[in-house]
Amino acid sequence: MGWFIVKRLTSLLPILLGISLITFILLHLTPGDPAVAYLRASHIPPTDEAVASLRAELGLDKPLYIQYVNWLGKVVQLDLGISYVSKKSIWDEIILHFLPTLQLACASLLLIIFISVPLGMISALYKGKLIDQVSRMLAFVSVSMPAFWLGFLFIYFLSVKLDLFPVLGRGTFAHLVLPALTLAFPYIGTYMRLLRTSMLENLNEPFVVYARARGLRESLIIGRHVFKKSLLPVLTGLGMSIGNMLSGAVIVETVFAWPGMGSLFVTSILHRDYPMIQSCLLFMGVIFVVCNLLVDIAYAFLDPRIKWEGEQ
Repeated sequence: MGWFIVKRLTSLLPILLGISLITFILLHLTPGDPAVAYLRASHIPPTDEAVASLRAELGLDKPLYIQYVNWLGKVVQLDLGISYVSKKSIWDEIILHFLPTLQLACASLLLIIFISVPLGMISALYKGKLIDQVSRMLAFVSVSMPAFWLGFLFIYFLSVKLDLFPVLGRGTFAHLVLPALTLAFPYIGTYMRLLRTSMLENLNEPFVVYARARGLRESLIIGRHVFKKSLLPVLTGLGMSIGNMLSGAVIVETVFAWPGMGSLFVTSILHRDYPMIQSCLLFMGVIFVVCNLLVDIAYAFLDPRIKWEGEQ
């Protein structure tokens, strides 16, 4: 297991390097001059002399490959530069906004697990029954409803009409309920249907017939064998979804004024804060890569048939 993790971490280095290169190139292909954006963010008239002086100071007058090497060297040292808007360390700003996003993602993940997993299991075990039809209808509504519209519905009914939860901002536990529910609701239907489909396929596998022929209890067959194997596709999808939630749910955070990564990213785009945009994109890419690595490692604990490379 340890050797596998080391090899996977080594294989991630070219991926992270590619993410940094693509991020750097795409940002420099966008229209606009970072020096002009910096001067305007600092409320300084962007005269030709000021722009030329600032470009030399920021190293923007050098060839792109030199700019990339210099930027990458600072990134390795966790020096992401200074924000054009706040004039603060970009790394500190990202950590400050990542913690609310982490809180929101964890709350949403708990809702997804505790709602979609039981409903998916019940729907598969009682296929064609009333509970199955109701669950499938709920899943259809869940995946069909846009997040921004769902958020406004929650605000209107649960905040404006019933006055149960606060509308905007972050503070108490009550502030977390509506954003977490809005973020989790579309995923609930997705993973409920995915688990249901996977369990129905596994219930028809030969190992289930053999287990029943040996006289094993049905609860043991379902819980220890069928359910455990059926979690593999769900885990794969969760790896991508968790990366998406941790990198910032832009729509949900914007609707509820949640001060997370999504809000930081949108604000940096509106103000043309080029170093912040570049750092946010790189940070989001790293989050996705790490989440997929954790999913690969978790496979071994769910399916004993998976053998790590080099394992006898």
